[in-house]
Amino acid sequence: MTKATESKIKFPETLLKPIKSFLEAEMIKLKKTKKRLEVEDPFMDEGRSLSNSVEEDLDEQLGHFDTQVKVKFVTKQMVQLRKALSRIKIGKYGICTNCGKMINTDRLAVKPESTVCIECEKENEA
Repeated sequence: MTKATESKIKFPETLLKPIKSFLEAEMIKLKKTKKRLEVEDPFMDEGRSLSNSVEEDLDEQLGHFDTQVKVKFVTKQMVQLRKALSRIKIGKYGICTNCGKMINTDRLAVKPESTVCIECEKENEA
């Protein structure tokens, strides 16, 4: 695909507005979730005892690990949403970053932060 052809492909403006609103609302939800998770981290408890029994220490360690995994997952989702919002801003939303073709609207409906088409995704997984 040539650069001239690639620059002519654009996602319809009438569809971008609700998608942008949805992505922004999702970003707000994720920020709240991340804050809640960070507060629930057992290591953040100021009244936490440092002389725990082995069982209590293990519970704290597992709780901290669980929180860290969830925070990383939420952070990854936030990055994907930021990428999608940036692509909307620069006029490249809905265009595959690998092949330059339009991403199927069904795929975007399920996963609006998608940056690659299903064909390229399958190639990446193979």
